[in-house]
Amino acid sequence: MKRREFISRTASGTLLPMMLGGFTVKAFGESPLLERLVAAATETDRVLVLIQLNGGNDGLNTVLPLSEYSNLAKARASILIPEAKVLKLTDATGLHPAMSGLADLYADGKLAVVQSVGYPSPNFSHFRATDIWLTASDANQYISSGWMGRYLAEEFPVYPEGFPNAVMPDPLAIQIGSTITPGLQGPGVSMGMTITDPTKFYQLVTGTVDPAPNTPAGHELTFIRQVSQQTQQYASVIKNAAAKAANLSTLYPASPDHTLGDQLKVVARLIAGGLKTRIYVVTLGGFDTHSNQAVEGATETGNHANLLRRLSKAITAFQDDLTLLNVDHRVVGMTFSEFGRRILANASGGTDHGSAAPLIVFGKNINAGIIGANPIIPATVTAANNLPMQYDFRSVYASILRDWFGVPQSELEEVLLRDFQSLPIIAAPTVVRRTPVLPVDVTLHQNYPNPFNPSTRLRFTVAEGPVQIKLFNAAGQDVMTVREGTYPAGTHELWLDGSSLSSGIYYCRLQQHATVRTILMTLVR
Repeated sequence: MKRREFISRTASGTLLPMMLGGFTVKAFGESPLLERLVAAATETDRVLVLIQLNGGNDGLNTVLPLSEYSNLAKARASILIPEAKVLKLTDATGLHPAMSGLADLYADGKLAVVQSVGYPSPNFSHFRATDIWLTASDANQYISSGWMGRYLAEEFPVYPEGFPNAVMPDPLAIQIGSTITPGLQGPGVSMGMTITDPTKFYQLVTGTVDPAPNTPAGHELTFIRQVSQQTQQYASVIKNAAAKAANLSTLYPASPDHTLGDQLKVVARLIAGGLKTRIYVVTLGGFDTHSNQAVEGATETGNHANLLRRLSKAITAFQDDLTLLNVDHRVVGMTFSEFGRRILANASGGTDHGSAAPLIVFGKNINAGIIGANPIIPATVTAANNLPMQYDFRSVYASILRDWFGVPQSELEEVLLRDFQSLPIIAAPTVVRRTPVLPVDVTLHQNYPNPFNPSTRLRFTVAEGPVQIKLFNAAGQDVMTVREGTYPAGTHELWLDGSSLSSGIYYCRLQQHATVRTILMTLVR
C-alpha cells in the first residue's frame, strides 16, 4: 500500500479515531504521532511562483527568433518589431524591447527561456487549453484534479483533516484572485486558498474592511465583512507573516502597470514573513490579441507591448525584492499561457490562436540560458501554419517538481500521470539529475530525398540512450511517431514511410532528453 493511501485511510476515520480515543485529528495537533502523519513527505523551504498569462501569449512577439527574421517578416510584417530594436539575448534570439528588465535578469544569470512549449495535439479553445495546462492531461483526456493539487495531495495526504497544525501551520498554496485555480484542485479537495486581491490582503493585515454607508444596513454590512475576515482559517498566520516583513524594492511599477506587481508584492512579503506555503499563483490577463496587437508604423508599441512591459516590470521588481529580503535562494518563478499565437498575422493587425510558445523561468537557482532551438519559420506561411512543440509542458512541470521540490520518481508519475523527460532548468537540484550530459553533435540531418513521395531517408547522430522521433504537420499537430526507443551512440538511418500522409510541409522532431533537433520536410504527391 502506498504511503498516501495508508495515511488517508488511517486519518479518514477507520483507524485513527480508535487509536486516539475517538477524538478528531485536529484535537491532537501537538501529538508526535499526528505530527508525523500530517508532515509533508518532503521537507523543503522552496517556493514556486506561477504567473498565468491569460488569453494566449504571442510567443513569436515575446521571444523573437532572429535567425528566422526574414521569413518572419514575410508572415507578420504588419506587427513585427524592427530587428534593430529587439533586445538580443544571443545573436540568434532576442526579447521584445518592452522587456528590458527581463533582458537584464538574463544577463545576470537569473532567467531561462524554454522554447516552443506545448503538447502533441493542441487545442485552440481558451477554456479547454487552460484546463489541459492546469490538469496536465492529454488533449483527449478529461481530469478533475490539477497537477499542483495532486502534488500537494501526495505531500500532505490527510489534508485538510488536522490542518493547520504545529507542523504545517500555513496554507499549502495561495492564489491571488477571486477564485481558486483548478490547478490546485486535489483528488478530493482543493489544496489551496485565495486572497481575493491585494486590497483585500492589506485590509486583512490592517484589520480594516471596505467602507460601507453610514446607515443601519451599512453597519450590518461592515460587521459581516469583519466576521468574514476573522473566520478565515488561515487569516491569523497570514497576518503574522505579513507583520514580519515589508517590501524593500523600489522597482514595483505604478499605474497603469501595477496589476501584476501588486500581486507579487503580496507574495514577496508572505515568503519573507516565513510562510511555509510552497506554491503561489498570480495572473495577468489581456493576451487574446486578435486585433490591434501593435501600433502600425511603431510596432514596438501597442497592446501587446504594454502587457509585456507590465510582465517584465513586475518580475524584475519581484526578483529585486526577494534579493533585498534575502529569500531569493528559496524561490523559482515561471510564466505560462494556455497557447501561443499563429505565425501569420491576421487582417486586423493581430494574431489568432496558435500552439506552442516559449515559457520563461526565473530565479537565483535556475540554469540561465535558452533551452531548445529557435522555431523554424517556413518561407511561405498560411493561416493554417502553426509551430510544433519542442518540449511537452509536462516535462517542465516534471523538472521543477523533481529538481526543485525533490519529488521522487514514483510520486512524480502519480502527479503527472506518466513519465516525462527532464530538462536542465534547475541549477542546484535537490536530487541527483538523471539526465546525462549529451555530446554537442546530437544531429538530425536533412532528409533525402526532399521533397519526397512517399518515403524518405532520415539520418541522425545521438548519444547512447532513449530517442524519440515524431512528425508534426503544418498545424503543429502530432501525426506520427516515427521511432521511439533506445539507441547506442553513433549515427543511424531509417526510412520514413509517408504513404498515409497528405501532401504538405512537415516538421520532423528528434528529442533525446533535453536536446531537440527539428527539420522541415515536404511531401509532394
